[in-house]
Amino acid sequence: MAGHCDHQSAQEHVTGVGVRRWGQSRPHLKVKNGTKEKQTVNKLQDIGEDMISNLTVFFCIVWALTLLYGEKFAFWVPPYWSCSWPSPAPIDNPGDYVKIAVVTDPQLMDRTSLNLAPKSLTLEIVQFYTDIFMRRAILGSITPFKPDMILFLGDYFDGGPVLSDEEWQESLNRFRHIFDLKTLEKATNNKVYFLSGNHDIGYAAYHSRMPQVISRYETVFGSRNYHFTAGEVEFVAVDAQTLDGHPKQNQTSASWKFVNNVSRDSVSPPRVLLTHIPLFRQDWTSCGSQRSSPIINQRISRSTNHEIVYQNYLTEETTNKLLDSIKPVLVLSGHDHDQCSVTHVAKHGPVSEQTLGTISWQQGNLYPSFMLLTANKVTVSNTSNAVSTHLCFLPTQLFIYIWYILLFVVTILVVLLWPTNGLNIHLHISEFMSDMLGMFKSTKEKDEDENCEYEMVWDAEGSMHLIKKASKIAPTSSNERAERGNVTMRAVGKKQILQEINVTMPQDVSGQVGPDAASKLGPIKTKSSNVRVVVQRLVRVFRVISVVAAVNVPIYIMLLFSDWIDK
Repeated sequence: MAGHCDHQSAQEHVTGVGVRRWGQSRPHLKVKNGTKEKQTVNKLQDIGEDMISNLTVFFCIVWALTLLYGEKFAFWVPPYWSCSWPSPAPIDNPGDYVKIAVVTDPQLMDRTSLNLAPKSLTLEIVQFYTDIFMRRAILGSITPFKPDMILFLGDYFDGGPVLSDEEWQESLNRFRHIFDLKTLEKATNNKVYFLSGNHDIGYAAYHSRMPQVISRYETVFGSRNYHFTAGEVEFVAVDAQTLDGHPKQNQTSASWKFVNNVSRDSVSPPRVLLTHIPLFRQDWTSCGSQRSSPIINQRISRSTNHEIVYQNYLTEETTNKLLDSIKPVLVLSGHDHDQCSVTHVAKHGPVSEQTLGTISWQQGNLYPSFMLLTANKVTVSNTSNAVSTHLCFLPTQLFIYIWYILLFVVTILVVLLWPTNGLNIHLHISEFMSDMLGMFKSTKEKDEDENCEYEMVWDAEGSMHLIKKASKIAPTSSNERAERGNVTMRAVGKKQILQEINVTMPQDVSGQVGPDAASKLGPIKTKSSNVRVVVQRLVRVFRVISVVAAVNVPIYIMLLFSDWIDK
């Protein structure tokens, strides 16, 4: 019945922490005999700890899989999924062609690369992560194809012409280690071929002033102008850095003498021209869909005595002379650091040129690459079918490192913002139902409160009870009279007493202050509670990150050095 004050239902036990308001949901009530509530809190805390433990395990697994892919499995993609030996038409039998892997422009970083101090920690780190990528490329992506030959198209060092003999020897040792030359020579019966590049011996302007640069190169890598046969195909390697020099310069005349001797062969097999510097092409000539960087047009720089200091293409005159003398069916070049496919028009017909991208991820190309080339062992009527090529791409190392950074940020944010009690759906449903039930009761109890007054009673144990009684005397004063026995609390003082009691409302299980209590607490108490929650979550993040790091850092170190150490 409306207006009726139920003494039994209105009585609440108070233990110094407050009384719930009428219509307030019961999950925020803390009673004297709060065993059930304590069990609920403990259970929720256990659920929260389990959720964080599961989250830690989850991120440990995610990071382990990420590192295994980024540091190992990504380099297995070319030999097992994305790349294969091209089969020269009409030959289908792998035993009928020679398999050649082509690599260019590793350009091992040194003190000339980034203007860093020699032996500095920054330079050492940059060198290591650049070198380990190329070592993984040769060990994980190229050698599994089991090539019969390996062909390098030049630029093994970055500052080759200006390095001292000691520095040059250190770079050479790195080069041998990165590409595991001893293993390659054993696997291919010493069929590893090298082509000189401008970063190895410089351009024509260097040769007259620094002849020792060429001599130390030839001591290790052999002749700069030579030819060899693979199957029924002849490969002609030319030192392109000397071709556009002064005709009377010794190195230039020697290179052209070699070209003229090759051209005198009246009957020759199909030829492939090998030149580090690409042949001439008109400005803005399209390089095809496999190029990722803008087109680089012709640039030539000369010294005061008109010797070449830099060029990115051979001159048009030199290009035409090479094509007419050697009559290649294919031209392979490097130097540009990016892929480029062009077709030249020569007297003997169209000639395709394939410029390979660098194998290094630190030389301006996001998509490092190498080439698989097959040369026929049998004679074919159409010489253009004597050679087939397939360009293969290596992992995009920069994207892998970006993914590591993003995953690290996601790990921190998820652990920091993850609910304390996890995503326990049934608890949220129970709380929602309690709130709905409280809404229906609040209207009736509000009307009853208007005609009731409260009496505060202490029992023998010292606990206080509020008893709701029908109002008999209209309130006339805001003052109240208290004594050890019964206390009559006027209606005017009722709201004030309830406010004072409610300011001690407990925190909920998530560590947040209840809605009523938060509105009553002073700014100092609210700030203290928020700081505590933030600190707790930061400690949780530190704990999870520490565990994830303890599991995955050893995995990362193991992957790094297992690839770096000689087999």
